[in-house]
Amino acid sequence: MRIGVVSDTHLHCDDDGFRMLIEDRFAGVDLLLHAGDLVSPAVLEMFAGREYKAVCGNMDFDSVRQVLPERIVFQAGRFRIGLVHGWGGPEGIQGRLLDALGPLDCIVYGHTHVPENRRRDGVLFFNPGSALDRRGAAANTIGFLDIGDEIRGTILPV
Repeated sequence: MRIGVVSDTHLHCDDDGFRMLIEDRFAGVDLLLHAGDLVSPAVLEMFAGREYKAVCGNMDFDSVRQVLPERIVFQAGRFRIGLVHGWGGPEGIQGRLLDALGPLDCIVYGHTHVPENRRRDGVLFFNPGSALDRRGAAANTIGFLDIGDEIRGTILPV
């Protein structure tokens, strides 16, 4: 199973560039995840025809908060994955996420705009960074999770 992952798109309306990125880079993925801060529900419309899961973030409009949960836990193969945006400063965010979600195989999050693909205490912490708003990161990035006998993450520049 291959999962495409984005976060922190911060889009206020439909965007041709982002739509092309979804169609090109995520062609053939089994599932698409958005880890919050979509801002507008128009982002979800760009996922039409694809299986996806998304959570709301701290910058999302009320119209997004009304339709998306703050967190999702789901099964992918034999792995339990948590999807959440995140909150607070970047320092200690992984500990806060683990405390809030409990023991999982992988926690997918956003909020910091900084890509992360690291195991800690047996949990894969995976942040795809931001495809459109890099802030302090070196580049705009997206991610993939590959699910087989193990769960592996990959982060790629846009």
